[in-house]
Amino acid sequence: MKATFLYGAGDVRVESAPDPTILEPTDAIVRVVRACVCGSDLHPYHSQPAGEQGIRMGHELIGVVEETGREVRSVRKGDFVIAPFAFQDNTCVYCREGLQTSCLHGGWYGTPEVPGLQAEYARIPLADGSLVTVPDVDPDAVPESLLRSLLTLSDVYLTGYHAAHAGLVTSGSTVTVIGDGAVGLSAVLAASQLGAERIILMGRHDSRLALGRAWGATDLVRERGAEGIAAVKDLTGGEGTPIVLEAVGLLPAYEQAFGIVRPGGIISRVGVPQYEDAPVGFGSLFGKNARLAGGPAPVRAYIDAALPTVLAGTIDPGQVFDQSVPLDDIAAGYAAMNDRTALKVIVAP
Repeated sequence: MKATFLYGAGDVRVESAPDPTILEPTDAIVRVVRACVCGSDLHPYHSQPAGEQGIRMGHELIGVVEETGREVRSVRKGDFVIAPFAFQDNTCVYCREGLQTSCLHGGWYGTPEVPGLQAEYARIPLADGSLVTVPDVDPDAVPESLLRSLLTLSDVYLTGYHAAHAGLVTSGSTVTVIGDGAVGLSAVLAASQLGAERIILMGRHDSRLALGRAWGATDLVRERGAEGIAAVKDLTGGEGTPIVLEAVGLLPAYEQAFGIVRPGGIISRVGVPQYEDAPVGFGSLFGKNARLAGGPAPVRAYIDAALPTVLAGTIDPGQVFDQSVPLDDIAAGYAAMNDRTALKVIVAP
């Protein structure tokens, strides 16, 4: 089969790889219908040291089950499924508490043991806990728009939802979202779905801001840094906002967040931090009695509730995909996201 490998910064290749096989009785083999490039894939794309051994990339897919291990009970051959970006048993103590990305027996795709999902086929460990069946949908007979929205439930939309959920967004909330990437825009949509009354979106790209506006952003702020903080405070009578959703993962975005958050407020981070030390002292969080929340989204905790809203057309989060490439051309998809000519790239094997 074909699969995506990263050999070093900027060096993405599609090469032949062995077809996956059942290694554990709890595994499933899935034929990939759609995969995609994630913003977090760009972190190793920027920084991975060159090497002779490529790393299999990707952690999001929708597909069709081809084979199951003898202990798999909840899915069977022919099922159309969504695979959340982490695998989990969905039964351990942390999974039962809605923290599936901390599963005692789970893990991440893109390792030598569990290769990435930007491929024609994938092995899914702990299939009963990791795969969600999409009922009554034939992936070969539905609009591409539905496939795109279903794919967002593997990561991007529900990561945005996690930001809003962990940030305690409720009816009437005032929220600032930092970042107009796919996750930031998903956070806008999720905050709107949760009833936020005012959503301030911080970003710089016209087409992305337009989608944010369509999804519920009430105010747009293009400035960054100290100017961006001042602009949000001007919009809020000098107070800042009680909820800040940070969807970038870079230190300047976090610094904006604690500059914007209102005393007693909460910062919810879902952008994967590209820094080790986050200020939490008097001048950032402590002096404001502000709280810090967020982390890797436990997608499996939210997907059962979100799936019917997508199938009913209540939300259409697949609009974050603005470019499509075949698997053979995935390197161009990485480049497009890297140079910001694409918001998010979907991949059709």
